[in-house]
Amino acid sequence: MTASVTRHDWTLAEVLELFNQPFNDLLFQAQTVHRTHFDPNRVQVSTLLSIKTGACPEDCKYCPQSGHYNTGLDKEKLMEVEKVLKAAADAKAIGSTRFCMGAAWKHPSAKDMPYVLKMVEGVKALGMETCMTLGKLSKEQTEALAEAGLDYYNHNLDTSPEFYGNIITTRTYADRLETLSHVRDAGMKICSGGILGMGESLKDRAGLLIQLANLPEHPESVPINMLVKVQGTPLAEEQDVDPFDFIRMLAVARIMMPKSHVRLSAGREQMNEQMQSLAFFAGANSIFYGEKLLTTGNPQADKDMQLFARLGIKPEEREEHADEVHQAAIEQALVEQRDSKLFYSAV
Repeated sequence: MTASVTRHDWTLAEVLELFNQPFNDLLFQAQTVHRTHFDPNRVQVSTLLSIKTGACPEDCKYCPQSGHYNTGLDKEKLMEVEKVLKAAADAKAIGSTRFCMGAAWKHPSAKDMPYVLKMVEGVKALGMETCMTLGKLSKEQTEALAEAGLDYYNHNLDTSPEFYGNIITTRTYADRLETLSHVRDAGMKICSGGILGMGESLKDRAGLLIQLANLPEHPESVPINMLVKVQGTPLAEEQDVDPFDFIRMLAVARIMMPKSHVRLSAGREQMNEQMQSLAFFAGANSIFYGEKLLTTGNPQADKDMQLFARLGIKPEEREEHADEVHQAAIEQALVEQRDSKLFYSAV
């Protein structure tokens, strides 16, 4: 298989063979594929904001926002549009090029949709890419979001079809695939991935990647999450994911979806700098940036800047209408971080 081939016909046996390669061979293959399609020293930077927190009717066993579990999370109404736009402007100022907004809903209500659409329009007006995760969408809702200017819609498959029923019972796998189909039909880009550490097998991890890679078009963004264990959820006592197994997942995702951005997503706060660096080498080229990822912690922005500077990584420019002045400001901030007394030199 050459590094430039894009396929949609992966089999379980082929994917398990990728996973079972010697670690160095797998990373070499993933890095080769990555360099064919991307600048290996650029990482796309996004910020994620919870625009409506808690009391979700879904029973996802990993989620502290589910109304089925007592996790001590305060329930909040939909944020005011102005506050969302202020958060987006702050995110842009620290280097994010994409602003992602998440609501703890099974699906958006008719009364909330007008406010959601205004959020999309306002963030677009700031010159940022827009992404939302709002649960299941109807065809009409999807078309309205596209018309408002939404660039990406996040809707994770979470795991394989076979393991899915162990994690969620309030929404079917077919429901999720239908929403992804609506998103693609409306002309938006897809952000879809999954979670490691929920008790799934290697076959389940392979099965998730097969579902994503065998879609008619690969998702433009593939977030790979490591379970953040929250007391009160049914998965709070699950075993930790082996770091090398997590890196293998990123590498196989890169090989199977060579032109997609593979996002090092939830769980990054638990990863040391060495593990994150290995993740970038394995083909991860997107991160969430900022102090919070919906309701759980995320490495602070200045720490990310410091790590980027040490690795020689720079934030990726927007694909369209790149703001050169903004990009220059980001890169200057990296230089300042490197030269500041806060910067730790490994030399």
